[in-house]
Amino acid sequence: MSFPDNKLTVRSPADLVTAVPYLLGFRPGDGSIVVIASRDRRIVFAARSDLPAPGAPASHLLDLTANLVPVVRRQQPITDLIIVGYGDADHLDPALHTLGEAFTESGMTVRDLLRVTGSRIVNLTCDNPACCPPQGTPFDPTASLVAVQATAAGLVVLPDRAAVAARFAAVDGAARDRMRDATRAAADRLKALNAAGGTGINEAGAHAVRDALRQHDRGNRLTDDEVAWLTLLLKRPSVRDRAVDLTQPHDRHITFWADVTRRAEEPLVPAPATVLAVTAWRCGDGALAALAADRALQADPTYQLADLLRQALHAGLPPSVFQQAFTTGRTNPATE
Repeated sequence: MSFPDNKLTVRSPADLVTAVPYLLGFRPGDGSIVVIASRDRRIVFAARSDLPAPGAPASHLLDLTANLVPVVRRQQPITDLIIVGYGDADHLDPALHTLGEAFTESGMTVRDLLRVTGSRIVNLTCDNPACCPPQGTPFDPTASLVAVQATAAGLVVLPDRAAVAARFAAVDGAARDRMRDATRAAADRLKALNAAGGTGINEAGAHAVRDALRQHDRGNRLTDDEVAWLTLLLKRPSVRDRAVDLTQPHDRHITFWADVTRRAEEPLVPAPATVLAVTAWRCGDGALAALAADRALQADPTYQLADLLRQALHAGLPPSVFQQAFTTGRTNPATE
C-alpha cells in the first residue's frame, strides 16, 4: 500500500501505524479513531475523529458513526478500509467493532481493525496467534522504513493538534503592540484611499497581495506596516478572493499566510485565516485547514467563506468541489 504521491510504502500494520501521523500531520492521541481508505492498494483518504469519552451514552458513538460513514463513502471508488484506534482495550475495542460493522453494512470492505495501545498493535480482525498475538505486536516507529522514507521526503509530524494550531496563534507582547500601532496607521491610510473613491481599494489590494507573496518567495518577511496594510485590504471580499487566486498550493505560502494570521489584529483575522485554510486544504493538510477555518470563525462567527469551507471539510468533499462553489459564488457575490 502506498500514499497517493508514492512517497511512502506501507507493508505491514506497524508501517501503517507509523504512517498515520504523516497522513494527518500530527500524532493522534488516545481516544482518537482514524479511518484510512485505499483504492487499489493506494491510500486515498484519511479521516480522524475523537471517540466519545468512556461512559458516554451509546447514542454518541452512533452519531459519530452516522457522520463518518457518508464522509468516507464520498471518496468512492474505495477498495477497502483500515480503522485504527488509539487507547486502551475497554474504551477502543467495542467502538472499533461498532464502526467496522457500520462501514460493512454500508457496503464497504473493512480489511483490518487495529488498536494501538502504547507501543503495541492489536489486530482485532485476525485470530491467528502466530501473526496476531492477543497481547499485541510490539512496534517501534523510529525503526520503521516508513519513518526513514518520510524524513527523506521532507514530511513533518507535529506532536498534536495543539501544535498545528500554534502555527498561526496570535503574537503577543511587544509584537502585538507594534502591530496595533501599525494597524492604526494603516487605517488612516485606508481612509484617505476610501475618500478618493473609484477602484482604488481593489487595485491597492491586488498590488499588496501580489507584492507580499513575491517578497515572501524571495525570502523576505513582511514588515509590521506591510502586514497591517495587507490585512486591512483583505477585509474587502474581492481582495481576499484575489489572494486565494494568487496563492499557490505549496508549503511556502502556507507559512506566509500563517504568519499574516498570527500578526493580524483580531477583527482582521478572518480573511487571512480563511486564505490559510484554503491553501492548506489544497496542499492536502486537512487538519491545518480545519483549524484555520475555525480560527476565522472564532474571530467572526458570521464569516461566510470560512463557514462554507468548514462545512466542505466536515463533509469530506475534495478541494475541487469547494473551488467550483467558490468560483460560482464570485459570479453572484454576497456581502460579508
